[in-house]
Amino acid sequence: MSTSETPMPWWKGASIYQIYPRSFMDSNGDGIGDLPGITSRLDHVASLGVDAIWISPFFTSPMKDFGYDVSDYRDVDPIFGELADFDVLVTRAHELGLKVLIDQVYSHTSDEHAWFAESRFSRDGAKADWYVWADAKPDGSPPSNWQSVFGGPAWTWDARRGQFYLHNFLSSQPQLNLHNREVQDAVLDVMRFWLDRGVDGFRIDALNFAMHDPQLRDNPPAPHNGKQRTRPFDFQLKLHNQSHADIPLFIERIRALTDEFDGIFTVAEVGGDDADKEMKAFTAGESHLNSAYGFDFLYADKLTGELVCKALANWPDEEGLGWPSWAFENHDAPRALSRWIDNGNRDAFARMKMLLLAVLRGNIILYQGEELGLTQVDIPFDQLHDPEAIANWPLTLSRDGARTPMPWDTRGCGGFGSETPWLPMGEENRARAVAVQEADEASLLNHARAMLALRKAHPALHHGAVSRCEVRGTLLVLGRRSEGECVRAFVNLGADPIALEPGEADGAVLAKVNGASAKLLPPYAALVVQA
Repeated sequence: MSTSETPMPWWKGASIYQIYPRSFMDSNGDGIGDLPGITSRLDHVASLGVDAIWISPFFTSPMKDFGYDVSDYRDVDPIFGELADFDVLVTRAHELGLKVLIDQVYSHTSDEHAWFAESRFSRDGAKADWYVWADAKPDGSPPSNWQSVFGGPAWTWDARRGQFYLHNFLSSQPQLNLHNREVQDAVLDVMRFWLDRGVDGFRIDALNFAMHDPQLRDNPPAPHNGKQRTRPFDFQLKLHNQSHADIPLFIERIRALTDEFDGIFTVAEVGGDDADKEMKAFTAGESHLNSAYGFDFLYADKLTGELVCKALANWPDEEGLGWPSWAFENHDAPRALSRWIDNGNRDAFARMKMLLLAVLRGNIILYQGEELGLTQVDIPFDQLHDPEAIANWPLTLSRDGARTPMPWDTRGCGGFGSETPWLPMGEENRARAVAVQEADEASLLNHARAMLALRKAHPALHHGAVSRCEVRGTLLVLGRRSEGECVRAFVNLGADPIALEPGEADGAVLAKVNGASAKLLPPYAALVVQA
């Protein structure tokens, strides 16, 4: 059926706003953002014109990995509030027309989770096989050579069981055994718990780590790719500690559950060397997840036309192929403006970047503060919280620098709500506060609103196919087509002006930034026309 005959699901082409709870808004002055704080600032999010919010973990946790180490999937950590606060948040978001997505972490739990306490107690208990346990080799060494993402072996000895347990991340994040049907049932019950509370979907963390090779075969060494290796993890091809072929079968069970509810959206985070293949397997047809996103842009050290066209080409408009999601920034990656531009043209680049994000085929995800042009804050070693950065100092750029508090105004605490936030705000970012940009019609904030409105108003940009993606030096020409509408974007990704070919940019002008015209694109200028 055509799009006109079949209702478009709300999430297809959606704009999603990621909120990192610790750093969005502090309602009680303890230095840490919380759920009531988020609720108090939802008007700002709704004013952007996004369709949904994605809230990073707020569940009960010892916070060794800041919420991605869950000790109770069904409750709110006290630093963020309580379940009643979450219910109020969902109600207010829905009143404002915002869908609510929440993180789910199924590959591992905290070692303080009751499931793990029971599992480590006995090899014969009811939950003995709920985590990945294995005997030592005859010489006492770990069961395999697998390495953790955060550095060091992926196995830790537990004297209580007299065995090693697997952890792909911190040693305090033991790996759930999702090969076990009972464990699958348990996490699906968690998903149902939040669906019953009114959430509209889930972002599923590290899904390709959900299952391992039960034979515990060693990973082979990885050929050197020329990049600096900062962790033992970088020296291996990750063939056996993750990405098991049965993960899509588990995903089918997730989809069967979410299909019991109306309009639920699921998106997986998928990183690693085979991310594209896995994202397609995780989203194939109508029996898997709705979408997935990788790290095409998140860790790229430069924004190029080749990067954009390659990413889009991996997701053509074909029957049975999944729907992509794209993010330039998130809580795990350095701010894009600090990675991609440092030549004094940051403001112009930020406008071009926002326009480009708005014209991509797929869902787009904005990270809190991206609409303000926030940059990476340099966090001194003695103020670091990020366990990966601390372990690999100084070679791993701190994730904390992208997790700094949201600047709402220019007062001492930036309107965040506490005199001493858990991380410094950064003076450069304080100057970009919401209140400052609200008062300026020409601000990046108001430009972001305009770009999101443009995307929503034009089916070709919102959900249409990619009809053209061409690179000529630093010029990117992107064509989008849907329902009789053709739109073309001309984007100068470089610092030198570009003359366009006569007539190629003719048409009704839908948007332009940084002095763009149908004849000339100044540095970092962009033009969108309707044919």
